[in-house]
Amino acid sequence: MLYTEIPTQRPVISLLEGIDHPQQLRELRQEQLAQVVDELRQYILYAAGQSGGHFGANLGVIELTVALHYCFNTPDDRLIWDVGHQAYPHKVLTGRREQITTIRAKDGLAAFPARDESEFDTFGVGHSSTAISAGLGMALARRYQNNPCEVVCVVGDGAMTAGMAFEAMNDAVAHDADLIVVLNDNDMSISQSTGGFAKHLAAIWEKGQFVNVDENGEAYVQPHPQWIYNSRLHQSATSAADNLFKAIGFDYFGPFDGHNIDQLVQVFNALKKRKGPRLVHIYTKKGKGFIPAEADPITYHAISKLPAQPTLATKKAPPKYSEIFGQWLYDQAAQDKRLMAITPAMCEGSGMVDFARDYPERFFDVAIAEQHAVTLAAGMACEGLKPVVAIYSTFLQRGYDQLIHDVALQNLDVTFGIDRAGLVGEDGPTHAGAYDYAYMRTIPNMIIMAPKDENECRQMLHTAYVYPGPAAVRYPRGSGLGVDVQQEMSLLELGRAELLAEFNPHHEQQISILAFGSRVQAALEAGQELAAAHKLGVRVVNMRFVKPLDEEIIQQLAGQTTLFVTVEEHAVMGGAGSAVNEFLAKALLVKPVLNLGLADSFMPQASHAQMLEESGLDALGIQRSIAQCWAKLTLHP
Repeated sequence: MLYTEIPTQRPVISLLEGIDHPQQLRELRQEQLAQVVDELRQYILYAAGQSGGHFGANLGVIELTVALHYCFNTPDDRLIWDVGHQAYPHKVLTGRREQITTIRAKDGLAAFPARDESEFDTFGVGHSSTAISAGLGMALARRYQNNPCEVVCVVGDGAMTAGMAFEAMNDAVAHDADLIVVLNDNDMSISQSTGGFAKHLAAIWEKGQFVNVDENGEAYVQPHPQWIYNSRLHQSATSAADNLFKAIGFDYFGPFDGHNIDQLVQVFNALKKRKGPRLVHIYTKKGKGFIPAEADPITYHAISKLPAQPTLATKKAPPKYSEIFGQWLYDQAAQDKRLMAITPAMCEGSGMVDFARDYPERFFDVAIAEQHAVTLAAGMACEGLKPVVAIYSTFLQRGYDQLIHDVALQNLDVTFGIDRAGLVGEDGPTHAGAYDYAYMRTIPNMIIMAPKDENECRQMLHTAYVYPGPAAVRYPRGSGLGVDVQQEMSLLELGRAELLAEFNPHHEQQISILAFGSRVQAALEAGQELAAAHKLGVRVVNMRFVKPLDEEIIQQLAGQTTLFVTVEEHAVMGGAGSAVNEFLAKALLVKPVLNLGLADSFMPQASHAQMLEESGLDALGIQRSIAQCWAKLTLHP
């Protein structure tokens, strides 16, 4: 059935209500699966409205999920979901139906498959393109243990563009591994798929044939019925003479209609009678069954939960940091024709839509290929251009080798706009940008900045762009503080901090708070409260630069400082506070130091505010930590 609205009342799910384990699904007659599919689609619509979260991808794999659990003996057979954006139906069918409305919430279900949550989540995911490697590892391990099972990896066409997926496929053929890869081809990652691989898939569709498999597992070619929809068929297809997957060494089957539950069941049951590396190519539609999502899959990639009741009109929220980046990019490009913009499949998320529309010849969406994005920028810089790489902190981790060897080692002029830095709330630990200070500040030639607000973010981006070497601006997810944004771009002095406030400056005992990036405002509020409550002097410094660190201001403050406090939305180990500690040690400045940041642990999902509170990085938490430390110092000077 087709739906136009997200239900606010729990739907009637008579069959789904009785499925707490896939074995109960497998006891149903095949003709009952269509009802399970419809009930599951209704329930996912309802649950997503209650909790928010990933949306379109889950609706697109309803039939596939039911067919997989119906045909394979999960959890004994291993089912690995790549990325995990599409794992909500899987969670519902594996004993988590009543918990699904808690997904992404504090103490609720994780946003992605998680091994500690269920035995059915065979591999923890969050970043793309890992499923085939993990699945191959499982298949080879079970072979070695003389305990074989079916291993099925579900990979999207967007995730398949990453080199890691092809590395794993190549190795699977080398080992003749018993492995099934389901290529879920919906012409999307978050944005529409791009590049040669997308065109190759279009060429497969345009042939008008498909590789079918009979009940004995034998393959045969037959004409394909007319496709109802495929957005890529208008594209110029490649002239590839053969199928890429067959050329690698996989047995190829498809393409099949991923919404035909009976065909999927027939294919999966038949493929269990074959061995070796097998790839099943299916076509699905992101947002399937919900008309608004089918029409606009990008907007409906993820949704916010429905409001409990209509709310009164509120004051317009400050711009998001991604919007600040996007506007800066557009304005800077108008001033400099050398600017080139690169993103690994995150055009919308990184605020680049306007730039991509008006400067298409200077916009490069490289698909899910972070390593390539970084080295592509390096190559452009070698030819005198000024590339800007827009990337999330958690995804830049994938391009770390390239950042070192291809950019920094050659001291190339590449600017990095690092979005979603720090805690990211409901997406949980897989997406947390908690380690970028540490992994960047150890690299020679790197400049690292962190803005206290949206105006400073714009000026830092300009400063990074003008700097003739590798430079990064790291900014958080969400909205700014609501400050006025200066349209005229100005340069910041490299490595120069800003003394924001001095409370009780003439008091003999002084605390100096060195705050970085998103925690500056909270540190300022905490400092003001501390000064009022404890009758001591408090200075608050916006450090601005993690590298080069403003050593001069630390040296100046040291003589009048009883306690240094560093505050950052980043892991304490190796972070900005560690940089301060290193300088104090180098300068032989023996001072008590309190480093506030993220603990040496992965934080489960919760709202961003809840995470900050739990980490002690909101204003109240900062104030309490400093007060406790101060009490110890004054009791035991």
